[in-house]
Amino acid sequence: MPIFKTPFNGYSVKFSPFYETRLAVATAQNFGILGNGRVHVLDLTPTSITELASFDTADGVYDVSWSESHDNLLVAAVADGSIKLYDLSLPPEANPVRSLAEHTREAHSVDYNPVRRDSFLSSSWDDTVKLWTVDRPVSVRTFKEHAYCVYHSCWNPRHADVFASASGDCTVRIWDVREPGSTMIIPGHEHEILSCDWNKYDECLIATGSVDKTVKVWDVRNFRVPMAVLNGHGYAVRKVKFSPHSRNMLMTCSYDMSVCMWDFMAEDALLGRYDHHTEFAVGIDMSVLVEGLLASTGWDGLVYVWQHGTDPRAL
Repeated sequence: MPIFKTPFNGYSVKFSPFYETRLAVATAQNFGILGNGRVHVLDLTPTSITELASFDTADGVYDVSWSESHDNLLVAAVADGSIKLYDLSLPPEANPVRSLAEHTREAHSVDYNPVRRDSFLSSSWDDTVKLWTVDRPVSVRTFKEHAYCVYHSCWNPRHADVFASASGDCTVRIWDVREPGSTMIIPGHEHEILSCDWNKYDECLIATGSVDKTVKVWDVRNFRVPMAVLNGHGYAVRKVKFSPHSRNMLMTCSYDMSVCMWDFMAEDALLGRYDHHTEFAVGIDMSVLVEGLLASTGWDGLVYVWQHGTDPRAL
């Protein structure tokens, strides 16, 4: 499958929910420590990956998320704390169509609501999560209970008001936006939790990835003990992602430079390990529209798209 080289270091990659050949990539100069950023919108062809559009930022871009209601709308989390909205149907000079500047530290993740499709979340190193709607220039609400950086927040795929947040305070919190505070605290790991994701087939299951090198799967109905603990990464687990096509399948990436596929219910849970990156692997996604189509990006600046079970480097 084709490979794309970005000028900066890759941070996040997301398939479009509307076009099976389109994906967006968030990148940051100088490993995201200092410098500019760029959002790339890419199109797949049978033999190559071509750039459809790109948007430059004055600071690194840590995450991107596609709108679930508008095929041309994209939101990005930027290291200056801003949340930027881009509209691909408009000329470059008209973008970003909005820049939301409420976070006081780096914005680290964004996630569009798949059920109530006009709203999205942002999480930040200022220890907060914010709820936004596309038509408002200010946030709807700020969630403030975490004691350290919130690295990731994500909506439940079945419940429009429920989301989870993963923090450096070693907890995952479950929230219902109709409630005044978090409804559940999962003390998931003894080290920072960098990522979480809801199962697409069971709205009570959530996965977490941690600096402790493990992935854990939890049932929120009985979260005292994890359903599964997945060992195999050699360094911190940066992202976790449940499959949109298989209940038991999970994708992860790590600072050990690998991308792994798991069956969390199997005795031998590790289905496959991909070692194609030469720097930290920090961004992964699975296509909703094409079963088994995977993407990853990392600090080597490379974007890989491949079919599960094949070699990502094979052209």
